[in-house]
Amino acid sequence: MKEAFKNYAATENNSNWRRIISRENYLYSRNNDIRSEFERDSTRIVHSTSYRRLKHKTQVFFSPKNDHICTRIEHVSHVESISYTIAKYLGLNVELTQAIARGHDMGHSPFGHQGEKILSELSMRDIGERFWHEKNGLDMVDKFELLIDPNGIMQNLNLTYAVRDGIISHCGEIDENYLKPRSEYISLEEYQNPNQYSPYTWEACVVKIADKISYLGRDISDAITLGLLDDNLEELREITDCLSNKVINNTVLINDFIFDLCKNSTPEQGLCFSDKIFTVVNEIKKFNYKNIYLRDKLIAATKYFELILKTIYEFLKETYKNKSKMREIAPELVADFEMWLKNYWNKERDSINGNCVVFDDIDNEKEYYKAVICYISGMTDNYAMDMYSKIIRF
Repeated sequence: MKEAFKNYAATENNSNWRRIISRENYLYSRNNDIRSEFERDSTRIVHSTSYRRLKHKTQVFFSPKNDHICTRIEHVSHVESISYTIAKYLGLNVELTQAIARGHDMGHSPFGHQGEKILSELSMRDIGERFWHEKNGLDMVDKFELLIDPNGIMQNLNLTYAVRDGIISHCGEIDENYLKPRSEYISLEEYQNPNQYSPYTWEACVVKIADKISYLGRDISDAITLGLLDDNLEELREITDCLSNKVINNTVLINDFIFDLCKNSTPEQGLCFSDKIFTVVNEIKKFNYKNIYLRDKLIAATKYFELILKTIYEFLKETYKNKSKMREIAPELVADFEMWLKNYWNKERDSINGNCVVFDDIDNEKEYYKAVICYISGMTDNYAMDMYSKIIRF
């Protein structure tokens, strides 16, 4: 039913409103601002460097010279559009879904999920901590992204709890139906694994499902464009035979999934697909893994990504003990890393730059290696490839 969730929306009428819009730190006010709390969050995300770098980060297919293959920022736009459509129909707060959707993938590393896996392996080996993009996304908006306030002071983004919660809880790798928000208000530092908790708001639940709807259809369209599914289209047609259109493309899949979700979801049972469409969604996911994500060509690309990221990591790791030598090899990379690092570890800057200290003791070896992982995670594909070339160049 249309607007069935209106009484549960993240608005001033919600009993959890004060918690939903709460911020970790003070956010300066303006005397001429006409935006809502979530609109301010949304624009702060757009102004951040992590958001802008998404246009040069791989979604699934590493194809930097093909303008028609989805990049990470285009995926974000799809999630924003899908979540808007669902939230508007159900009567939820579209300003909140927009802010969460825009920021949900800011923690992604270069080279997509393959790059994330590589950084996680390095992090586990040297630091004993898993790297995962949802947690890194929260760290990006809480700690690393800096904006200059009206007084010229560098400040963190200081987003609302609801948006921060939506970022860390957005994991689209869900196989269950009937998604509902959790009732308890928790410190987001409690998250230890992706998908550990349900989101706190219905709006964040919408983004979580929109993330899955977005990547399933677009990955198929990109694979067809690249000619990877020429021998598998008949299998795909059998899976999607029950849908409203015989044409298989991104817009058809998105439309059918959104329509079904909106017609079957209720506040009592949660956000859900019909049994028929839920089966199709899961079958398409299996199809994508078998015929797209695990293809030999993508596995070969992963070896290339591994070479680049591990080379950069080991190089920057070596600067902990021998910075002068590494400067001679790749001065630009070392200089960029040092400039980035100075924003987050020198405690003397704390009184000048507000709340920007992240690494308490950069002389600690593991803390230094963690800084290297964080720095690499923010790189674009192009920058990582460029720095790799400069490291190996004679």
